[in-house]
Amino acid sequence: MTLSIIVAIAKNFAIGRKNNLLYHMPIDMKRFKQITTGHTVIMGKNTFASFPKRPLPNRRNIVLALPHEVPVDKEGAEWVNSLQQAFDLCKDEDEVFIIGGAYVYGQTLPLADRLYLTIIDDEPDDADAFFPVIDFGEWEETFREEHPEDEKHVKPFAFVNLQRKAAN
Repeated sequence: MTLSIIVAIAKNFAIGRKNNLLYHMPIDMKRFKQITTGHTVIMGKNTFASFPKRPLPNRRNIVLALPHEVPVDKEGAEWVNSLQQAFDLCKDEDEVFIIGGAYVYGQTLPLADRLYLTIIDDEPDDADAFFPVIDFGEWEETFREEHPEDEKHVKPFAFVNLQRKAAN
């Protein structure tokens, strides 16, 4: 199983505010859907709760929560109490995506094989959720696509894919 993380981050690693994304970026949402459709997505309960439509369609949704936090109506998702339980459910899959939030990213970055980043050229000072700091020396850039600010995107940004370098 290839463990991949997909996330939109500002230059200061900010990812959210009050359980919402920092930016409305239609092209990023399209990319997210294109990359994750047909795969399993693993997320924390707050990320799951933030979606206007649950579960995310055309994806297997696995949600991490403490046992007392699992709802009676599971809303079409599989609920687990640990990352290990989530990984056990996915052991035969080719690629699985971690999609948030900050705590889940922090637990999985050391385990990840690939990062699909949207890096926004901004440093918001009102964010309350952050991605862990990435040691870019551990990663090889395999793709980059720059996008300027436009009528639908208030800041310039880049799509950047990274692959973890092989250990020596």
